[in-house]
Amino acid sequence: MRARVSRTTEVLCISPAFFLLLACTPPELSIAEEEGERPIIYGFGSPATVEEIAAWDIDVRPDGKGLPPGSGTAAKGSEIYALKCAACHGANGEGGLNDRLVVSSPDEQFPDSSDANSWQHRTVGNYWPYATTLFDYIRRSMPFTLPGSLQSDEVYSLTAHLLHLNHIISESDEMNATTLPKVVMPAHGKFVLDDRQEHQEVH
Repeated sequence: MRARVSRTTEVLCISPAFFLLLACTPPELSIAEEEGERPIIYGFGSPATVEEIAAWDIDVRPDGKGLPPGSGTAAKGSEIYALKCAACHGANGEGGLNDRLVVSSPDEQFPDSSDANSWQHRTVGNYWPYATTLFDYIRRSMPFTLPGSLQSDEVYSLTAHLLHLNHIISESDEMNATTLPKVVMPAHGKFVLDDRQEHQEVH
């Protein structure tokens, strides 16, 4: 950025961050970039351990791959929900400070995409395509004030409770790594596989 101070004199203004960047960039980085190679030394940090990687590698896929050992039922999940979820999502998942999680009735329709406010009508019972990724989301992101604090049995129980409130499973059905992937969500058929080639062709 240039600031003109007279007709014949100009002052070049350089951000202090520029000098900080120069000071912190190791020689190996610039050389490696010029040669198109990955730098070997960055000058900070340490290699991640197997334990550290495992702590972050907790994703659960739609087919259930990644589900941990453990189990839970809606009855147990109801107790956990009252303590850790109801304050934000309502006593029965009807919504409160945060989103509604439960359909108003078993036959509540898939949100109409033509409705600008359709996002307000998305619930576990009429929009979520996979029960397994519901587990993944709860374990990774809930409760909002302390995400990642729930044990696997608690997450299975909360998942079962929400599935029961949405009329998808019975209160006595036990959810675990074997049974959860078999749950067919009401909105499952509303989603299609994205088969675009390199994210450019739409079929």
